[in-house]
Amino acid sequence: MKINLISDTVTKPTKGMLAAMMNAEVGDDVFKADPTINQLQEKAAQMFGTEDALFFPSGTMANQTAIKLHTQPGDKMFCDKWAHVFNFEGGGAAFNSGVSSHLIDGERGMFTAEQLAYAASGGIDIHSPYSRLVCIENTTNKGGGACWDFEELKKIKQICLDNELALHLDGARLFNALVAKNETPKQYGELFDTISICLSKGLGAPVGSILLGTKSDMAKALRIRKLFGGAMRQAGYLAAAAIYALDNHVERLTEDHRRAKTIGKTLESCSFIKTVEPIETNIVIFYVNDSIDEIEFVNKMTQKNIHFISMGDGKLRMVTHLDFTEEMLDKLISELHKF
Repeated sequence: MKINLISDTVTKPTKGMLAAMMNAEVGDDVFKADPTINQLQEKAAQMFGTEDALFFPSGTMANQTAIKLHTQPGDKMFCDKWAHVFNFEGGGAAFNSGVSSHLIDGERGMFTAEQLAYAASGGIDIHSPYSRLVCIENTTNKGGGACWDFEELKKIKQICLDNELALHLDGARLFNALVAKNETPKQYGELFDTISICLSKGLGAPVGSILLGTKSDMAKALRIRKLFGGAMRQAGYLAAAAIYALDNHVERLTEDHRRAKTIGKTLESCSFIKTVEPIETNIVIFYVNDSIDEIEFVNKMTQKNIHFISMGDGKLRMVTHLDFTEEMLDKLISELHKF
């Protein structure tokens, strides 16, 4: 039995999802003629209360499109030092949009409104780039699936309004946050100028992300997506999987969260573990004792067919997901106790 906790992107479509994909009505989405793509976009926009939505092959492309949408070359965006848009998108903000990143020293991938206000303060100076955009990541990847406080997000929104800054949400795992915090999509749709949602992580679809925003912004995003090579033809097969995921896989995220917390408690009881970071959703971040080589530990667990990753600097990560079962959880706990 292989236990794959490398990421929540490793899931396979369920039987119900495969059936939905195989029965999808499709057309040519480049001509806006794929009915299932159109249905997904309308469904997502209605769910979040935004004017429009656009389907993308990946979350990185959706985020990079949003950055290009809100900025011009030479501009500056604000994000946390651990933000996915800065650390894990290949330098795309600089390469695709000519944008520099002002990194804020937040806590577990989350900065405060006060920190943003300080960073954004000061008048226009010919020596400095124009400040145009703030990027938020919820939940935070490197922060161990941490969820932002919504009241703090509202304060950040006000600072954006006061400073004429656009506000983008990298919501790759937003549904995990919504379930964990008992929040609604519409709360976020009202707050952010654009939102990217990943469908191939906790929701379990095989491919794709959604970008949400105004009709005007999505019309511009459509052109940017084409420029980035993201226009697809009969993509309705993928959209059908996404629709199935939104209808069937949201509430079950609580199971992923429960199992992650069980793993965390097990790790805390192991003598070879130095520390386990707080667990809110489906990501478990932990550190082994200094006397243990983290890579060697990963390799030894791999030999037992248990797979997870090192994020560097002693940080190890496990991510629970749709295909991680109770039987797998029991085996993982047993092997950790044996180590």
